[in-house]
Amino acid sequence: MAASRLGLPALAAGAVLVLTGPPPVHAQAQAPAAAPPAQLGALAPENLNRKRPKAPFNLTGTWIHDSKRSSFRFGPPYPKFKPEAQKEFDAGQQATKDGRAYKDYIGQCYPAGMPVIMTRVWPIAMVQLPTVVYMVSGFENAFREIFIDGRGHMDPDLVVRSFNGESIGHWEGDALVVDSTAFTPEHHTIDVGIPISDQFHIVERIRMLDKGQTLEIAYTMTDPKMWDGEWKSTKWWKRVDDQDIVEVECTPDLDEHLPATSSKLNVR
Repeated sequence: MAASRLGLPALAAGAVLVLTGPPPVHAQAQAPAAAPPAQLGALAPENLNRKRPKAPFNLTGTWIHDSKRSSFRFGPPYPKFKPEAQKEFDAGQQATKDGRAYKDYIGQCYPAGMPVIMTRVWPIAMVQLPTVVYMVSGFENAFREIFIDGRGHMDPDLVVRSFNGESIGHWEGDALVVDSTAFTPEHHTIDVGIPISDQFHIVERIRMLDKGQTLEIAYTMTDPKMWDGEWKSTKWWKRVDDQDIVEVECTPDLDEHLPATSSKLNVR
Protein backbone atom coordinates (compact mmCIF):
# COMPACT_ATOMS: atom_id res chain seq x y z
CA MET A 1 0.00 0.00 0.00
CA ALA A 2 1.34 3.40 -0.87
CA ALA A 3 2.63 5.43 1.97
CA SER A 4 0.36 8.36 1.02
CA ARG A 5 -2.72 6.18 1.54
CA LEU A 6 -1.59 5.60 5.14
CA GLY A 7 -1.64 9.31 5.75
CA LEU A 8 2.10 9.32 5.87
CA PRO A 9 4.37 11.45 3.79
CA ALA A 10 5.88 9.78 0.81
CA LEU A 11 8.96 7.77 1.66
CA ALA A 12 12.14 8.36 -0.14
CA ALA A 13 13.13 5.65 -2.47
CA GLY A 14 14.90 2.83 -0.73
CA ALA A 15 13.79 3.99 2.72
CA VAL A 16 12.59 1.38 5.15
CA LEU A 17 9.47 1.98 7.22
CA VAL A 18 10.09 1.25 10.90
CA LEU A 19 7.09 1.23 13.20
CA THR A 20 8.07 2.34 16.66
CA GLY A 21 6.67 0.94 19.90
CA PRO A 22 7.79 -0.17 23.34
CA PRO A 23 11.14 -1.96 23.22
CA PRO A 24 11.29 -5.66 23.98
CA VAL A 25 11.34 -6.46 27.67
CA HIS A 26 14.95 -7.56 27.55
CA ALA A 27 15.93 -4.22 26.05
CA GLN A 28 14.30 -2.06 28.71
CA ALA A 29 16.72 -0.34 31.06
CA GLN A 30 16.60 -1.65 34.63
CA ALA A 31 15.99 1.08 37.20
CA PRO A 32 18.69 1.08 39.87
CA ALA A 33 17.57 -0.34 43.20
CA ALA A 34 16.87 2.29 45.80
CA ALA A 35 19.71 2.59 48.27
CA PRO A 36 18.77 1.73 51.84
CA PRO A 37 18.39 4.79 54.06
CA ALA A 38 21.56 5.73 55.85
CA GLN A 39 21.68 5.11 59.58
CA LEU A 40 21.38 8.47 61.30
CA GLY A 41 23.85 9.27 64.02
CA ALA A 42 22.64 9.04 67.60
CA LEU A 43 22.77 12.82 67.96
CA ALA A 44 21.13 13.68 64.63
CA PRO A 45 18.08 15.88 65.39
CA GLU A 46 15.87 13.78 63.09
CA ASN A 47 16.84 10.67 65.03
CA LEU A 48 16.51 12.28 68.46
CA ASN A 49 13.08 13.72 67.65
CA ARG A 50 11.62 10.57 66.10
CA LYS A 51 8.50 9.36 67.88
CA ARG A 52 9.23 6.40 70.17
CA PRO A 53 7.50 4.73 73.11
CA LYS A 54 8.52 6.26 76.42
CA ALA A 55 11.44 4.45 78.05
CA PRO A 56 10.56 2.59 81.27
CA PHE A 57 13.38 4.38 83.12
CA ASN A 58 16.28 6.75 82.59
CA LEU A 59 19.83 5.77 83.51
CA THR A 60 21.07 9.36 83.66
CA GLY A 61 23.08 9.79 86.83
CA THR A 62 26.29 8.71 88.51
CA TRP A 63 26.49 5.08 89.56
CA ILE A 64 29.01 2.92 91.39
CA HIS A 65 29.29 -0.84 91.65
CA ASP A 66 28.01 -2.03 95.04
CA SER A 67 30.99 -4.15 96.10
CA LYS A 68 29.29 -5.04 99.39
CA ARG A 69 26.46 -6.73 97.52
CA SER A 70 28.35 -8.29 94.61
CA SER A 71 31.96 -9.19 93.92
CA PHE A 72 34.07 -7.34 91.37
CA ARG A 73 34.74 -10.77 89.82
CA PHE A 74 32.25 -12.68 87.65
CA GLY A 75 32.84 -16.06 89.28
CA PRO A 76 32.51 -18.39 91.00
CA PRO A 77 30.56 -20.22 89.80
CA TYR A 78 32.59 -20.61 86.64
CA PRO A 79 31.62 -22.45 83.46
CA LYS A 80 33.53 -25.46 82.20
CA PHE A 81 36.57 -23.95 80.54
CA LYS A 82 38.15 -25.13 77.30
CA PRO A 83 41.82 -26.23 77.63
CA GLU A 84 43.28 -22.84 76.67
CA ALA A 85 41.13 -20.93 79.14
CA GLN A 86 41.63 -23.54 81.88
CA LYS A 87 45.40 -23.26 81.52
CA GLU A 88 45.25 -19.46 81.93
CA PHE A 89 42.78 -19.68 84.81
CA ASP A 90 44.99 -22.15 86.71
CA ALA A 91 48.09 -20.00 86.14
CA GLY A 92 46.22 -16.93 87.36
CA GLN A 93 45.05 -18.70 90.50
CA GLN A 94 48.56 -19.89 91.27
CA ALA A 95 50.02 -16.43 90.74
CA THR A 96 47.47 -15.00 93.16
CA LYS A 97 48.43 -17.56 95.80
CA ASP A 98 52.08 -16.63 95.26
CA GLY A 99 51.33 -12.94 95.72
CA ARG A 100 52.04 -12.05 92.10
CA ALA A 101 49.98 -10.11 89.59
CA TYR A 102 49.02 -12.19 86.56
CA LYS A 103 48.73 -10.48 83.18
CA ASP A 104 47.54 -7.31 84.84
CA TYR A 105 47.09 -5.30 81.66
CA ILE A 106 44.89 -2.80 83.48
CA GLY A 107 47.86 -1.92 85.65
CA GLN A 108 49.78 -1.17 82.45
CA CYS A 109 47.12 1.31 81.31
CA TYR A 110 45.36 -0.95 78.86
CA PRO A 111 41.56 -0.50 78.92
CA ALA A 112 39.72 -2.78 81.31
CA GLY A 113 37.15 -3.63 78.64
CA MET A 114 33.75 -5.21 79.05
CA PRO A 115 32.60 -6.62 81.37
CA VAL A 116 35.42 -5.76 83.77
CA ILE A 117 34.93 -2.00 83.41
CA MET A 118 31.48 -2.42 84.98
CA THR A 119 32.90 -3.65 88.30
CA ARG A 120 35.69 -1.19 89.13
CA VAL A 121 35.65 0.82 92.34
CA TRP A 122 35.32 4.10 90.40
CA PRO A 123 31.87 5.50 89.56
CA ILE A 124 30.44 5.75 86.05
CA ALA A 125 28.49 8.71 84.71
CA MET A 126 25.57 7.61 82.53
CA VAL A 127 23.64 9.93 80.22
CA GLN A 128 20.54 8.55 78.52
CA LEU A 129 19.09 10.14 75.39
CA PRO A 130 16.23 8.76 73.25
CA THR A 131 18.78 7.17 70.90
CA VAL A 132 21.78 6.22 73.01
CA VAL A 133 23.17 5.75 76.51
CA TYR A 134 26.62 7.23 77.01
CA MET A 135 28.85 5.96 79.83
CA VAL A 136 32.10 7.51 81.04
CA SER A 137 33.97 5.77 83.82
CA GLY A 138 36.11 7.36 86.49
CA PHE A 139 38.56 4.55 85.74
CA GLU A 140 40.76 5.72 82.86
CA ASN A 141 37.75 7.70 81.55
CA ALA A 142 36.69 4.53 79.73
CA PHE A 143 33.95 5.35 77.24
CA ARG A 144 31.03 3.12 76.31
CA GLU A 145 27.87 3.72 74.27
CA ILE A 146 24.68 1.67 74.03
CA PHE A 147 22.57 2.45 70.97
CA ILE A 148 18.81 2.28 71.67
CA ASP A 149 17.51 3.85 68.43
CA GLY A 150 16.45 0.60 66.80
CA ARG A 151 19.59 -0.06 64.76
CA GLY A 152 21.07 -3.54 64.47
CA HIS A 153 24.64 -4.73 64.75
CA MET A 154 27.04 -3.74 62.00
CA ASP A 155 28.24 -6.25 59.44
CA PRO A 156 30.90 -8.30 61.31
CA ASP A 157 33.27 -7.75 58.39
CA LEU A 158 32.95 -3.97 58.71
CA VAL A 159 32.62 -3.30 62.43
CA VAL A 160 35.67 -2.00 64.26
CA ARG A 161 36.38 -4.26 67.22
CA SER A 162 37.01 -2.56 70.54
CA PHE A 163 37.57 -3.27 74.23
CA ASN A 164 33.95 -2.47 75.13
CA GLY A 165 32.45 -3.92 71.96
CA GLU A 166 29.43 -2.78 69.98
CA SER A 167 26.40 -2.53 72.28
CA ILE A 168 22.83 -2.51 70.93
CA GLY A 169 19.95 -2.15 73.39
CA HIS A 170 16.19 -2.57 73.31
CA TRP A 171 13.43 -2.47 75.91
CA GLU A 172 11.70 -5.60 77.17
CA GLY A 173 9.07 -4.77 79.77
CA ASP A 174 10.83 -3.09 82.70
CA ALA A 175 14.33 -4.02 81.50
CA LEU A 176 16.89 -2.64 79.07
CA VAL A 177 18.41 -5.63 77.26
CA VAL A 178 21.86 -4.91 75.82
CA ASP A 179 23.53 -7.20 73.29
CA SER A 180 27.29 -6.63 72.91
CA THR A 181 29.62 -8.17 70.34
CA ALA A 182 32.73 -7.25 68.30
CA PHE A 183 35.28 -7.28 71.11
CA THR A 184 39.01 -7.21 70.60
CA PRO A 185 40.66 -10.18 72.34
CA GLU A 186 44.01 -8.44 72.72
CA HIS A 187 45.01 -7.74 76.35
CA HIS A 188 41.56 -8.78 77.51
CA THR A 189 40.88 -11.10 80.42
CA ILE A 190 38.02 -11.65 82.87
CA ASP A 191 38.69 -12.11 86.59
CA VAL A 192 42.23 -13.49 86.89
CA GLY A 193 43.64 -14.55 83.53
CA ILE A 194 40.51 -15.92 81.81
CA PRO A 195 40.89 -14.96 78.13
CA ILE A 196 38.22 -14.23 75.54
CA SER A 197 38.16 -14.92 71.80
CA ASP A 198 36.67 -13.24 68.75
CA GLN A 199 33.42 -15.09 69.53
CA PHE A 200 32.89 -13.48 72.94
CA HIS A 201 29.30 -12.27 73.39
CA ILE A 202 27.54 -10.54 76.31
CA VAL A 203 23.86 -9.97 76.99
CA GLU A 204 23.00 -7.63 79.88
CA ARG A 205 19.56 -7.30 81.40
CA ILE A 206 19.41 -3.97 83.26
CA ARG A 207 16.61 -3.15 85.70
CA MET A 208 16.13 -0.13 87.94
CA LEU A 209 15.06 -0.91 91.51
CA ASP A 210 14.43 0.86 94.83
CA LYS A 211 12.66 3.85 93.28
CA GLY A 212 15.61 4.63 91.05
CA GLN A 213 18.39 4.17 93.62
CA THR A 214 19.65 0.75 92.51
CA LEU A 215 20.58 -0.89 89.22
CA GLU A 216 20.53 -4.64 88.80
CA ILE A 217 22.58 -5.95 85.87
CA ALA A 218 22.32 -9.64 85.00
CA TYR A 219 25.11 -10.81 82.68
CA THR A 220 25.02 -13.78 80.34
CA MET A 221 28.37 -14.38 78.62
CA THR A 222 29.22 -16.92 75.95
CA ASP A 223 32.45 -17.78 74.17
CA PRO A 224 32.40 -21.22 72.51
CA LYS A 225 36.18 -21.10 72.03
CA MET A 226 36.87 -20.57 75.73
CA TRP A 227 34.08 -22.27 77.72
CA ASP A 228 30.98 -24.41 77.39
CA GLY A 229 27.49 -22.93 77.54
CA GLU A 230 26.58 -19.72 79.37
CA TRP A 231 28.50 -17.94 82.11
CA LYS A 232 26.04 -15.99 84.26
CA SER A 233 26.60 -13.36 86.93
CA THR A 234 24.50 -10.59 88.50
CA LYS A 235 25.83 -7.27 89.80
CA TRP A 236 24.21 -4.36 91.62
CA TRP A 237 24.91 -0.65 91.36
CA LYS A 238 23.91 2.22 93.62
CA ARG A 239 23.26 5.83 92.69
CA VAL A 240 25.75 8.35 94.05
CA ASP A 241 24.58 11.95 93.74
CA ASP A 242 27.57 13.52 95.47
CA GLN A 243 30.22 12.47 92.95
CA ASP A 244 31.33 13.58 89.48
CA ILE A 245 33.64 12.11 86.87
CA VAL A 246 36.84 14.09 86.34
CA GLU A 247 39.60 13.77 83.76
CA VAL A 248 41.90 10.81 84.35
CA GLU A 249 45.19 10.08 82.58
CA CYS A 250 46.90 6.72 82.97
CA THR A 251 50.63 7.27 82.62
CA PRO A 252 52.60 4.03 82.99
CA ASP A 253 55.92 5.85 83.17
CA LEU A 254 54.75 7.39 86.44
CA ASP A 255 53.36 4.13 87.82
CA GLU A 256 56.55 2.09 87.84
CA HIS A 257 56.53 1.89 91.62
CA LEU A 258 53.30 -0.16 91.51
CA PRO A 259 53.62 -3.96 91.45
CA ALA A 260 50.90 -4.08 88.78
CA THR A 261 52.88 -2.25 86.08
CA SER A 262 56.56 -2.85 85.33
CA SER A 263 57.42 -4.80 88.45
CA LYS A 264 59.11 -8.18 88.04
CA LEU A 265 56.24 -9.59 90.10
CA ASN A 266 53.87 -9.01 87.17
CA VAL A 267 53.54 -12.15 85.06
CA ARG A 268 53.06 -11.16 81.42
